[in-house]
Amino acid sequence: MELILREDIEKLGSRGDLVKVANGYARNFLLPKRLAVAANESNKKIVEQERQAHLRKESKLAADATELAKLMSTVIVTIGAKAGENDHLFGSVTSQDIADKLAKQNYTVDRKKIQLAEPIRTLGEHKVAIKLHREVSVEIAVNVVRED
Repeated sequence: MELILREDIEKLGSRGDLVKVANGYARNFLLPKRLAVAANESNKKIVEQERQAHLRKESKLAADATELAKLMSTVIVTIGAKAGENDHLFGSVTSQDIADKLAKQNYTVDRKKIQLAEPIRTLGEHKVAIKLHREVSVEIAVNVVRED
């Protein structure tokens, strides 16, 4: 069965693509979840309009993220934490801690967008990447200092 995708589907295609799939996959999954529509002329026009609107919205979001990245490139976040010998923290600094400090500096960033491979467990300055958009990321400095 030939369908036009309304959303990006991994290993199948992206929005607006014309794909050929098995009848059962189309009837039982794609069509009921409104991920695709039948491939006829009227649906092609509707899906093309939706795709254009999505591209406009996506480009606006990317532009906003780029603007925010320019502002955040100079941000330094300072977090106080208790530390023992050898500058090793008793706890750790997580993405939630960084998001809270950014919120105090009037930057609203979801903690899930802060890319920490593992929590920070030592004192000093660390570089942390924040993925603001699929195409835009910025690196900020996180300075962990000893708390008295």
